[in-house]
Amino acid sequence: MLYSVLQERIMTQPYGVNKEFFTHSLFLVLCNRLLTVTLALGLLLAFGQGLRPVAPPYSYALVSLSNVAATTCQYEALKYVAFPVQTLGKCAKILPVMAWGTLIMHKRYKATEYGLALAVTAGCTIFLMAGPTSSRHGHGAAGGPQGAGVLGLALMLGYLGADGFTSTFQDKLFRGYQMSAFNQMLYVNAFSSLISAAGLLTSGQLAPALDFVTRHPQALLSVLSLSLSATVGQLFIMHTIRTYGALLFATVMNTRQFLSILLSCALFGHPLPLGQWAGTVIVFGALYYKSFAQKGAGRRGTPKRSLSGSLDAAADAEPGAPNFDAEAQERPADAIAALRAPDAAAASTAFMASPTRSAQRSPRHV
Repeated sequence: MLYSVLQERIMTQPYGVNKEFFTHSLFLVLCNRLLTVTLALGLLLAFGQGLRPVAPPYSYALVSLSNVAATTCQYEALKYVAFPVQTLGKCAKILPVMAWGTLIMHKRYKATEYGLALAVTAGCTIFLMAGPTSSRHGHGAAGGPQGAGVLGLALMLGYLGADGFTSTFQDKLFRGYQMSAFNQMLYVNAFSSLISAAGLLTSGQLAPALDFVTRHPQALLSVLSLSLSATVGQLFIMHTIRTYGALLFATVMNTRQFLSILLSCALFGHPLPLGQWAGTVIVFGALYYKSFAQKGAGRRGTPKRSLSGSLDAAADAEPGAPNFDAEAQERPADAIAALRAPDAAAASTAFMASPTRSAQRSPRHV
């Protein structure tokens, strides 16, 4: 939840007497990934694990590319839409991940899974139609509040498409490789750092971003705190899934997202009309139903199977884990593809297709 608060603080609140806004999303991604690379390198050395890449370098690079795109869209969206809209929109990734799973992995889904995905999508649609969606900061965009809302929703669609592709393509690329969580953390985040740095340099954003945090020490503190919370969140995600299982983790993530919306409304003044609260209840009601239904099926001896997707925090995590979220990743950017570690291979396979998948397939990122 600290990651969520810091994310909104950095991207939507002004700094200094001149009320300047921080606008360099790629700089946040770069800071998050550099700190995670440092942590992963230290853990690999501490546990005596090899530093050589297990998969071909292009595998890490492709996952990193879509991960950076998703995380950047997630941060950029906060310039134009309110945080509750962004957070609830992440839940709608079930349908795009199912679509990518069908196209890339040739997966088949049950009618009940499509029904759940439609229920979540319907709740998100009700939320969007029942009240305002644009942020106060986005009112300066072309077209006013309406134009800001459209642009923000377009960025969220970009996030959903890129994040859904990331988790699905990651599964396809890394299937068959026995790699530790820390090995994947190191190389995916290393390539993400290179991609983010290249983007900052080619777009001319690096110097302005450094100038901003130099002139506003509070912003620098917030950025470093955001990166630290995202990185530490990855470790908690791995520990929770390995110790208590992916189903409990899904419930925890759903609760965290719902509480993040409540906290955002209280701290940053996002009044939600009754219709938007109804949409929120529908979305999280469907997700909780799925979690508890799987738990009941597991007790009866039925194999636990769940939808593909991610609720990202990850870091968003997500977040999040390397937001393969957000976080994580914010996702951490946002899930734990890192559960490809040999001692977690069974758990990774059993829960490969869950709406919290990016949190299960990678440690989030925000």
